[in-house]
Amino acid sequence: MTTELLLAFVVFALVSSLTPGPNNMMLLASGVNFGIRRSIPHMLGISLGFMVLVAAVGLGLGQVFEQVPVLHTILRYAGAAYLLYLAWKIANTGTPDVEGSGAATPFSFMQAAAFQWVNPKAWIMAIGAITTYTPHENFTTNVLMISVLFAVINLPSVGLWAAAGSLMRRWLSDARALRIFNTAMAILLVASLYPILTDSGLF
Repeated sequence: MTTELLLAFVVFALVSSLTPGPNNMMLLASGVNFGIRRSIPHMLGISLGFMVLVAAVGLGLGQVFEQVPVLHTILRYAGAAYLLYLAWKIANTGTPDVEGSGAATPFSFMQAAAFQWVNPKAWIMAIGAITTYTPHENFTTNVLMISVLFAVINLPSVGLWAAAGSLMRRWLSDARALRIFNTAMAILLVASLYPILTDSGLF
């Protein structure tokens, strides 16, 4: 991989990780409702789960979807349905529980990692990384390098969203203000489906 291609990939990974999407909307809400410390498993699950997804796409899973297009359709509707469910959960989250004794709980590491497989934006990012920035020479090595580098860039990027949410907790301690915020986050999460699902005709 040339230095120019590597720098281009770093920019792609940074921009795609920082821009709004399902993961970042959920982390912003998680930061508000649970604080950054309790959101760390969620952050790690996103980055490491996405790393596995990128590697899987590069090592052959993407070709499976090309051979069986109906799997893309299944993924689209499964992802959309799950995002709607998550939006409903966010909209109905109660007042932040500083002591961590409330009924609501943040995403676990495994939940966040598994979510990447039904997250349409994650698939677009993974396919873009493999098809655009992975040289064919020493392909397997490059796929693994791209996967790890993407995770390294992704973790602090998504962490900024959780940190931003955590900083907003003091202004959203009022139950009514928090309910308005969570409802707005739920609406934005649903809205994030539109550009993702229609982007470049992928789905």
